[in-house]
Amino acid sequence: MPTTSILFYQENAGDVPVLEWLQELKRKNMKGFLSCAARIDRLATYGHELRRPVADYLRDGIYELRAKHRNVQYRIFYYFEGQNVVVLSHAIVKKTSAVPKKDIDLAIKRKEKFERDPKQHTYVEE
Repeated sequence: MPTTSILFYQENAGDVPVLEWLQELKRKNMKGFLSCAARIDRLATYGHELRRPVADYLRDGIYELRAKHRNVQYRIFYYFEGQNVVVLSHAIVKKTSAVPKKDIDLAIKRKEKFERDPKQHTYVEE
């Protein structure tokens, strides 16, 4: 099974929202960060084969990657671009709550931007 490449969505200004959030999480909650990083690694390994409870389909091509630490539920939103995964945004939700519509809508908007201009919206590590 080929490894899936993980691409991170980048704004026009060069900001990479999910990577910036992960760096902040690493400073504030190392165990939460490690949980999210482990899920992303799992996504890279299993790609389309990843299922609940680790990942789930939301709507309009958007999937969520689920991670948790203690009582905090982290969600990382992504979509498949062929064999690759584009990580778009994130959210923190209560265990019993549904993912807020506004968070899914943001992921959809970023997906549309990425599809229009992948080169402009793909983070490339320097």
